[in-house]
This record gives sequence, structure tokens and C-alpha cells, in this order.
Amino acid sequence: MKTANDVYQEKGWREWQTYHAVTPKTVLFLFFAFVLLAWSGHNTEMDKAAVETSKAVLSAVGIGDSDVLNGVTKFGSQAFPLKFESRTELTRLEDVDLQDLPLFSYIEEGVSSEYDVDTDTWTEEKTEYLVEPIGYLKKVLWMMWETIEMGFWGTVISIMISLPLGILAARNYSPHPIVYHISRGWLSFHRAMPELIVALFLVLIYGFGPIAGVLALAIHTSGVLGKFFADEIENAPKGPQKALSSAGANSLKVLRYTVFPHVLPAWIAYVQYIFERNIRTATVLGIVGAGGIGMELKGRWDLFDYDHVATILLIIFIAVLVLEFFSQKLRNKTL
Repeated sequence: MKTANDVYQEKGWREWQTYHAVTPKTVLFLFFAFVLLAWSGHNTEMDKAAVETSKAVLSAVGIGDSDVLNGVTKFGSQAFPLKFESRTELTRLEDVDLQDLPLFSYIEEGVSSEYDVDTDTWTEEKTEYLVEPIGYLKKVLWMMWETIEMGFWGTVISIMISLPLGILAARNYSPHPIVYHISRGWLSFHRAMPELIVALFLVLIYGFGPIAGVLALAIHTSGVLGKFFADEIENAPKGPQKALSSAGANSLKVLRYTVFPHVLPAWIAYVQYIFERNIRTATVLGIVGAGGIGMELKGRWDLFDYDHVATILLIIFIAVLVLEFFSQKLRNKTL
């Protein structure tokens, strides 16, 4: 005679046996997911990328030909050696003292070419150049420093915007629901505006230069930082806040003595991340004329001066690595 426990176990065993992981619904879902991914991959040329990459790999081992590999080879052959020196015609320089040239500089004879539009011909003539062995490297380093400054000021202005908005956008400390929704909407609006698009408009307003880049960085990242600040305030432990409120402290004192000490380490990490991000983004904003090293990168790329481009990319890479190293050191000391 079966007991109630035996019947229960037998029923459970049958239910487990009749359960199927692959059901018609699952198959239908996987089919539509596959079709959607295939359609999306075709629209974004993922299929073409796979084919061209495969051709490049085969071409690298001597099988067939590949436009991708040819393009890489062309860039590599023209990008090295890197360009560190600068050459300037003496006729284009004013007040040059040949007896007091810059350090390590020298005069070199060469040939300059000029295009005559009327005759559609090139003319060549001998000329003298002032050669500075590290002249271009110094120029790139200075422009990289300007890019870092853009990232710094973009972060500072971003904090000035996001800190008050972040407090007002915290549901538990916003003075009124309307203020809360306006603050959240404002931050969302800033996040929705990409830096490049903002920089394009600001270049029209302020002209070419770093000011457009700084403001573009500040506007976008203030929306990101403000959301981070608000979310951290809302997620802060409620116990200490209730205890201090019960003792008669107002909202500002609760923020000052219980919320801020808890969220400050996370806020510092967010600010460091935004600062690093702003510097990397600032290298791109110069492409639209918003200052920084990106302007030089765009100009050299358009002129096919790939040796100059490689030098710029190397300096950007080194600057990002150095920045990451010091950022990690600072984070370890503050968190």
C-alpha cells in the first residue's frame, strides 16, 4: 500500500519527466531571435566584416588578396618611422637669427615644390629649411597638454552643474516632486546630447578653439555625473539618516553628516572616471574644430601624413596610460 509520501514523490517524478526544456515556444523564440540578429548583422555589415577579415587572415599567410590587408600595409609603410622633427622654410619665418637657432636646430638645403594653377604645372626651386629634430614632437606634446586641460575644465564645470542637480534629483531629498522631475529631466536632457553634436553647435557660437570642446564635455558629462550622484544619495543606508532625524537634525544636517560621508568614496570614483573619459573624448572633439590634439590629427590625416598621425596616436596612447596609472594611485589613496 502506497503512502502519501510515495504518491507525492511519484507525482513529482512524473512532472519532472514530462517537463521539456525545448518547447515549441522556445523554438519559435530562438527562430525569431536568429532572424532578427541576422537582419541586424546584415544592416551593420557584420557579414561583410567577417568575410573581409577572413580574407585578410588568409592573405596574411599567402592565400589570395585582401583590400583590408593592403590598407593596413599601406598605412604601416607610411607611418614609420615616426615623425618627430619639423621642417620650416626660412622664407616663411620672420626675425630668424641664424647665429642663435633653437637648441639642436640646424639649417638644411632642400627643394620646394609649388603648383601653378594657370599653367597646370609644378615648379621646383632650391630653398633652405630650419630643421628642429624634436620640433613636431614638442608641438604634439603641447597640444596633448591642451587636450588634458580641456578634460580637466570640462570635469570641473560638469561637477558644478551636476552636484546641485544631483541632490535635487534624489527622491528622498528633493524639496518637491515637481523639482525632482525637472531635475531628472534636465540631467536626462544633458545625457542625451552627444559631445560631438554639442561641439558642432558650440563651434558655430564660439568659433574654433578649446572653449567649444570644454563646454561640450561639461554639458554631456554633467548629465551622467548628476544621475550617479542622485542614485548614490537614494541608495544610501536609511538607518543612520533616521537616527539623526529622530535626534532633531534637519535634512541638510542629515545630508552633511550621514549621506555625504557614505557616498563620497563612490563620488570620487565617478569623478575620476569622468575625468579620464573627458580626456579621451577631447582627443576626438578636435575633429570638428573644438580644440585639442584632434584638430592636428584630422588635418594630418586629410593630408595623408601618416607618419605624423602615428606620432599623434603614440602620444595619445602614452598620455592615457600615464593618466590611468596616476588615477589608480589616487583611487587607492582616497577609497
